Amino acid sequence: MRRSFLAVLLFVLPLTLPAQNANAPAAKTSAAPAAPVAAHDAIDLPVRKVMLYKNGVGYLEHAGAVNGNQRVSVDFTSAQLNDVLQSLTALDSKGGMIGAVGYNSTMPIAQQLTTLALGLKDYPATLAVYQALRGQRVEVTGVGAPGGPIAGRLVNIEYRKETDKNGATSEDHYFLIVETDTGALRTAELTDAVSVRMIDSSLQKQFASYLEIVASAQDQQLRHLTLEDRGQGERQLQVSYISEVPVWKSTYRIVFPRDPNGNATVQGWAVVDNTVGVDWNNVQLSLVAGAPQSFIQPLSQPLYTQRPTIPIATAAQNAPITHEATETVTVQSEMMNNQLAAPTRVPHSIQMVAGKEAPPASFGVAGMEGMGSGSGGGMGAGYGTNYGGGVYRASNVIQEGDVSTNAFDDFFEYALAQPVTIHKNESAMVPILQQELAATHVTLWSDSHPTPLRAIWLENTSKLTLDSGSFSIFESGEFAGEGLLDPIHPGEKRLLSYAVDQAVKVRPQAFSDTRKLNHIAVHNGVMVQTTSEVTENTYTIANASDEQRAVVVEHRRRDNAELDSETKPEETTATTYRFKLSVGPHQVTELHVKERANQRETVEIGKIVSDDSSFLITVSKYSPALEEKLQPAIAAEEALETVSDKLVENDQKQEKLNQDEARVRENVTALKGNDAAKRFVDELNQAEDELQAAKKEHADLQAQRDAAQEKLDGLIASLSFDSDLDVVLERR
Repeated sequence: MRRSFLAVLLFVLPLTLPAQNANAPAAKTSAAPAAPVAAHDAIDLPVRKVMLYKNGVGYLEHAGAVNGNQRVSVDFTSAQLNDVLQSLTALDSKGGMIGAVGYNSTMPIAQQLTTLALGLKDYPATLAVYQALRGQRVEVTGVGAPGGPIAGRLVNIEYRKETDKNGATSEDHYFLIVETDTGALRTAELTDAVSVRMIDSSLQKQFASYLEIVASAQDQQLRHLTLEDRGQGERQLQVSYISEVPVWKSTYRIVFPRDPNGNATVQGWAVVDNTVGVDWNNVQLSLVAGAPQSFIQPLSQPLYTQRPTIPIATAAQNAPITHEATETVTVQSEMMNNQLAAPTRVPHSIQMVAGKEAPPASFGVAGMEGMGSGSGGGMGAGYGTNYGGGVYRASNVIQEGDVSTNAFDDFFEYALAQPVTIHKNESAMVPILQQELAATHVTLWSDSHPTPLRAIWLENTSKLTLDSGSFSIFESGEFAGEGLLDPIHPGEKRLLSYAVDQAVKVRPQAFSDTRKLNHIAVHNGVMVQTTSEVTENTYTIANASDEQRAVVVEHRRRDNAELDSETKPEETTATTYRFKLSVGPHQVTELHVKERANQRETVEIGKIVSDDSSFLITVSKYSPALEEKLQPAIAAEEALETVSDKLVENDQKQEKLNQDEARVRENVTALKGNDAAKRFVDELNQAEDELQAAKKEHADLQAQRDAAQEKLDGLIASLSFDSDLDVVLERR
């Protein structure tokens, strides 16, 4: 029974080489900087399958035969390393075991430079280089000053600004200060004629090591991954991973025959770039129009954690503490078992029906960056010229079965039946479609783009989804325009605009908006009003050409509205109606579009009446029958308002009486024991009598108001009315 083994990847640190074959000598270790993994005894594992996705990720599969204990090598670029470490999978067809996976790695340059005493960073400034030599023995020659060359220890480097006799300040001047062997301090200005030589051999070695580290960092572009496959007999080994790759691009040619037949030949091409570290020789190429989730994690960089610095205790003996770890081993194991037991989804394959005829004219594509150079001799024999990089000629007809499409999840895939060859750092155009599809010429107008456009109404009658990309139109053997298209699935029909139509003018002529009351019903104190808002638009279409035009007018749909026009749209989108009209040469045609939006409003009459006393009167004007029904309630509402007005007057009267009583009481208090106080006492008694009468009147009015409210509520609750109406509420 054929079975596969999922390799457990062992990533080898720079100080340890990957495990050798059983018959090979033992591996050696070294503290020196890491060198590339030796691969002289390993066989190359070529690329056999490439799947490119629209989000800039590619799936690469290497495959080949191995025998016994075999080392195999896979090459890739440094830019691919993180993706490779994150996704590398190795499968042995007969149960072999992957003993180790190694690759040439290196410590980051910033970390390597910290091991040198010089303290120099990558790309240091000139001043920083000389500051790193402070205290070291140097020889300064070419000074041009009395005393000749200077030999001694570098004390410092400083810069000065000098002022000439005119008061102008010069640029910075740098000066070396050197202590000679005699103890004297000498100064030398750094100019192009001055040279500084390091005398100590140890310092020279450190500086040489610094330069070697900097140089080695520039030589890590190609990575050699070596796998050791242990097993018996001959078998197949498959190694796969994902990698960042350029996004593949779609581009189409739509060619109309000289004698119109309602169809056009649609030719689709994919522009593919190979920027990975290996050639794609006779690979199975698939192009996926989808964007699976993907990210980059810097797994290839050695990770150093920031350790805390603990001061030496002088009093209390404090020390770092540890904390108990969370128990997660069992949970993680169960999750892994569940994932391994999950079923695998097999994509459904759909065969594309290809066209039989080549386009009437051959054409090239200019301005495509990334195309390879060279001469194309035949199938897979070169790149450049005017066709797809030597893999396919533009004149080749795609036969049935040359391209198939696989639909899975939200993606669709173009799988080329014939192997493709694209060398590294080269590009190619490969065909993905050639078929006759139904296409109709129209003129497209929209209020969002008021300039009429020449367009085609293309119907995808193939079984292949057309990916988004650019397209070019050719009519009667000549270029007619170009544009962009979104994905078109099988069975979909899409408008594609490509040029301006200067012969057609479309003008919105009139607009009206009318709001009507269509129905009203009153039951149990609740009123339900059904209204409609009708909008009407009129467009004038003029054709100044000598030929009949099929004009498509896009009318923006109103939210929650229904079309109420005699003219029906050719098709409806999520936001527009598309009306298709035939306009004769030098003719003018009108398009009338009517939309109706129905609304239903429910109100509790009692709550509305309490806030708006004119509500019932306004509603009663809608029809005589409704006015008759509402008349008792209107009379009750008016009686309630009369009592309410009297209550307001009474409140105001009481407020005035209270103020008068308070004033008289103050006078009585002030004149206590005086003969004049008697008069104010009489006024106080009269004011209290009037206030008591006003309070009694308020109580009577409140009782009348409650009775009037109860009567109105009863009348409203007993109302029953249901009728169709045709009342204009608003017009503009």
